[in-house]
Amino acid sequence: MTKKQRTLAIIDLLKEEYPDADCTLDYDDAWKLLVSVRLAAQCTDARVNVVVKDLFDKYPTSKALAQASVEDIERIVKPCGLGHSKARDISACMKMLHEEYGGNVPDDFDELLRLPGVGRKSANLIMGDVFGKPAIVTDTHCIRLVNRFGLVDGIKEPKKVEMALWKLVPPEEGSDFCHRLVYHGRAVCTARTKPDCENCCLKDVCKKVGI
Repeated sequence: MTKKQRTLAIIDLLKEEYPDADCTLDYDDAWKLLVSVRLAAQCTDARVNVVVKDLFDKYPTSKALAQASVEDIERIVKPCGLGHSKARDISACMKMLHEEYGGNVPDDFDELLRLPGVGRKSANLIMGDVFGKPAIVTDTHCIRLVNRFGLVDGIKEPKKVEMALWKLVPPEEGSDFCHRLVYHGRAVCTARTKPDCENCCLKDVCKKVGI
């Protein structure tokens, strides 16, 4: 089985197993997802979803958040860790949205990368979830699982994993595929406990099952 064949088989099996998988960060506006994905660095999505409720209650618009002090943002988002750097990036990002983009989140990948605190993973998430465009989100689940499945060989650098997956994953499947990897990585192919290979829907196609 080639890597391409294995990838397509895994995509189909995960689609059956997690038909409704989507982004695990709660949001109802593109700018809110920008904020949440920045806070999610080295923090769980579940904690971020709790913390942003207070942040968005106090600053219900991107303009209001752009006008907030870094210190006040930091006080609210501190439970997510790295409070000062995250608050600084969020403040600068919201300011830039209003100064250069009329308050709108750009739908161009390179423009997203210009925003403070936005890297390739965040930009891909926005492109896929907000704008419905092709995206590969190489978070920790994605990187760990595609190495285990044998889709990439010992590659840990997010950008290199992303580039490898672009060659294997159909563009229209990328975003949902990455969301399903998160669900599978939490439920079955876990990191901190032994993966449940015996009950895994991918056991017949996973290159490294049982290792």
